Amino acid sequence: MEKIQHYISVYFKELVQFLVSTNFTKSVLTVIAVIIPIAIGVLTGYTEIGVAICFGAFWCSPSDVHGSQRHKVLGILFSGALVMVVSFIGGYLHYSLWLSLVILGLMSFAISFISAYGFRASLISFSGLLALILSFAHTPDKLEIYEYSLLVGLGSLWYLGLSLLWFKINPKGQTEEVLYETIGNTAKLLKKRGTLIDQQSNRKKLQESLFLLQSQLTEQHDILREILILSRKNSGISVYNGKRVLVLAQLIEMLETSGANPVNYIKMDDQFKLHPEFITHFQNLIFEMANQLQLISEIGNKPNQIPKHDGLTALFEDIRIKILKLGKIKEAKAYEAFIMFQNLLEYQEKQFDKLKRIKWLLSDHDVASEEFIDKEILKRFLISQDYSPSILLRNLSFRSTIFRHSLRLAVTLMIGFILGNLFSFQNPYWILLTIILIMRPNYGLTKTRSKDRTIGTMIGGVIATVIVFLIQDVYVYAILALISFVIALSMLQKNYKASAIYITLSIVFIYGILQPDVMTVIQYRILDTLLGAGLSYLGFLFLWPSWGFQEIRKDVTKSVEANRVYLSKIADYYIQKGRVPTSYRLARKNAFLETSNLSSAFQRMTQEPHSKQKNLNKIYELVELNHNFLSSLASLSIYIQHHTTTEASERFNTIITKIDENLSVVLQSLSKEATGDQKPNFDAVISFEKQLPKFESDQVNLSADDNGALKRNHQEEQLIWEQLRWLFSLSSNMMKLTLSLK
Repeated sequence: MEKIQHYISVYFKELVQFLVSTNFTKSVLTVIAVIIPIAIGVLTGYTEIGVAICFGAFWCSPSDVHGSQRHKVLGILFSGALVMVVSFIGGYLHYSLWLSLVILGLMSFAISFISAYGFRASLISFSGLLALILSFAHTPDKLEIYEYSLLVGLGSLWYLGLSLLWFKINPKGQTEEVLYETIGNTAKLLKKRGTLIDQQSNRKKLQESLFLLQSQLTEQHDILREILILSRKNSGISVYNGKRVLVLAQLIEMLETSGANPVNYIKMDDQFKLHPEFITHFQNLIFEMANQLQLISEIGNKPNQIPKHDGLTALFEDIRIKILKLGKIKEAKAYEAFIMFQNLLEYQEKQFDKLKRIKWLLSDHDVASEEFIDKEILKRFLISQDYSPSILLRNLSFRSTIFRHSLRLAVTLMIGFILGNLFSFQNPYWILLTIILIMRPNYGLTKTRSKDRTIGTMIGGVIATVIVFLIQDVYVYAILALISFVIALSMLQKNYKASAIYITLSIVFIYGILQPDVMTVIQYRILDTLLGAGLSYLGFLFLWPSWGFQEIRKDVTKSVEANRVYLSKIADYYIQKGRVPTSYRLARKNAFLETSNLSSAFQRMTQEPHSKQKNLNKIYELVELNHNFLSSLASLSIYIQHHTTTEASERFNTIITKIDENLSVVLQSLSKEATGDQKPNFDAVISFEKQLPKFESDQVNLSADDNGALKRNHQEEQLIWEQLRWLFSLSSNMMKLTLSLK
């Protein structure tokens, strides 16, 4: 009974979250933007005008995605301009079948090619493709083509007006949703990191899921940066935004700290084997911090429900006492464990400090204006999109993924158009619509969407058939169509299969209102979807496919380059000390971003056919080495930022130089210009690695009186030399691996 109540409680909570989500509110907004013009048009006798405005509103709605309000407005306006032009050209597509085929091919290629300008441009491109395909479905009878296209443009302005009105009503909705989702994902990240401490866990599987989660968090950090930084008022600092920016800064640092370890996992396992009780102690600590973050993400903007520090403070005090007891044991191995556990504890204390800071910022406390981060500094962390024509020129090549995708899509649409007309399908444009909804630049997503679309349509068809047999009432159909359409739009990004089910239901119910023979509609809907899905899948396989192994070297190169720059900034800071420069933080951000992009590229590669997964095991090993390299950099970075360190020795500079030389060889090996005479002397590399300094606990005078400064020096020595040895070893392994890649 308790389990049932728990499941009901969880389900109810998820339902409430779904109903207040921006995806749901946007779908409701889209339906309002579509229904009102049609309703007014029908009531006033100007149905065609209502339909044109409705189309314009619906076609530009995909551009209304997470981001700054300015970018949203520009995206909707550009979508409106594009669909207006496309509607004007599309109005003349019915005069000649073969001319329509040529125009369809040329225009679909040109519109799809706009995606070269990035994510938001790809949504504008999708709006244009929707307008192009649906121009085959509707031809205005009473309106001139130019009148119809102008009304379509008016529809986009109508949607923009509704979007701006909703922003005025709920200006914080988007920010709150993305922020608390990010906090929730940070909690998941901490839990996975806590699980990794135990060597009994499935580390390979955990690492793979961590790669995905880190990629997702990096994307969310970028979205939050854009929303918060570009939304700040020029006339002064918004306290709300300023506090959220500071929360974001803490979350970014938590991502970095979560990957930091005083030693690599192999050495950590050795110490935990000797002192297994500390596995539970550290896991309890990390899990409790994760639970508190999870609770914050669930309660939302309710300061009075933010959890207290008491439980965590007690856990920290308990483990601190146990580590101090370990430090009093006069044995070399125990002292080494003490130094490592003390460093690990201090990393967790830094996490706790960030957690406390997040709680404080989300409470009702006032924040002094001097604490806010300068807007000009923040802008340097935004990724600006280049919109120059040279981007299109650079992509006019078969080496470009976007060029091949655009050409592939255009040819597949032309084939679908020919088949739809050749075999006299009831609605040939449904085939084309299915193709633009499914076909994506990468194989994995195209395959998944083909499968989900087909399954979703068939399930929707079965459900619709049952309902149509049981109910013959157009008013019920209208209500069900409306509900199905709202749910379909709101689930489009989260669950494509479920979205396909509800899209099918809404279309069937709409046709159930317009014509009596609904069963025929269901049959053709399934046939059109099967044909469109099949063409999309086969089109990717045989029309200039873009495989991961052709692009992965570029992603590895970018990630290694970013890590190399980050290493350089860390070394400079360790030498010079003082205030952490902005260039240091920018290097850190870029290293995490490029490593995240590499993880995403590798995931896409794993979804491709086995015959195309060339060097997959070596690529995975390279991705893992690169992640470990960044984790080690994070360990160094956090330690030197939060501790008063000694002067950098000449030996430190020498090791940094050698690691940099190894990374240089890695980059040369990855470049196409690499030649056989660039192979390094591996005997010299092995010899140098053997000579690297390390912390020797058996050389410490354990009989001496406790000396805090001495122990602090030992902590620094253990961590710095351990990380440098680890970084050199990782860079050497990366060098060997890249030289062996074909």
